[in-house]
Amino acid sequence: MSSISTYDESQHSHLQDSSDLGTSQDREVTPSWEPRNLCIALEYASKRASLHERQIKDLGNKLELDLSNSRAIENLLHEVFTGIQQTRDRADFSLSHTVPHITNTLDEDLAVLVELEEQLPEVGSQIRDIRKVYDLGRDKAKQLMSSLEWLNTPVSQRLRTIIFTPNAPVSKRWKVLVRTVFALVFLACLWIVWITVRGAIRAHRERLMWGSGLIS
Repeated sequence: MSSISTYDESQHSHLQDSSDLGTSQDREVTPSWEPRNLCIALEYASKRASLHERQIKDLGNKLELDLSNSRAIENLLHEVFTGIQQTRDRADFSLSHTVPHITNTLDEDLAVLVELEEQLPEVGSQIRDIRKVYDLGRDKAKQLMSSLEWLNTPVSQRLRTIIFTPNAPVSKRWKVLVRTVFALVFLACLWIVWITVRGAIRAHRERLMWGSGLIS
C-alpha cells in the first residue's frame, strides 16, 4: 500500500511537472532558426528527454516493486488457500471416517455398560457369598491354628490354663470337669495336710506328757 501511494504521488508530481512544462512551452514564442534559439530548443528538448527518461526509470522501479509485492501477495494467498484446503480435507475425512467410528465405539461401550449394569446385582451377591466363605475359612483356619498350638502345649501348662484362665480353647463342660477335679484334689490335699499336722501336734503333746511323767 505504501508503494502504491508513493507511485501515485510521483505520478501526480510528474504530471504536474509536465503540465508546467506545457504551459511554459505555450508561453514561449515559436522559436526562430537562429543559433541561439536553436541551442535553447535543443537544451530544452534534452531536459525534457532526461525528465521523461527519469520518469520512465521511476515508473519501471515502481512497477518492479509492485510486481514483487503482487507476487508475494499471490504466494501468501496460495499458501493460505492451500492451508484452508488441507484443513477442509482433514475435516471431511474426520466427518466421513473418524466421527462414524467414534459413534460406533460409543454405542458399543454403552451396550457393554448396560449389560454390566444388568449383571451388577448378581455380581454383588456373588462377591458377598465369596466374602462369607472367605470369612468362614479364615475363622476355621484360626481355630485350627489355635487347636494345633493347644495340642503342642504341655499338659501341665494346659491344665493351668484351663483352671486359672478363661482363655482355654476347650468346651465349658470340660472346663467345669477339670476345675471340679482340681478342687477335689486340692481339698483332699488340704485334708491330708490337716490330718498330718494334727497327728504331728498330737504326737508332740503325747511326747511332752510322757516325758514329764518319766521325770516325775
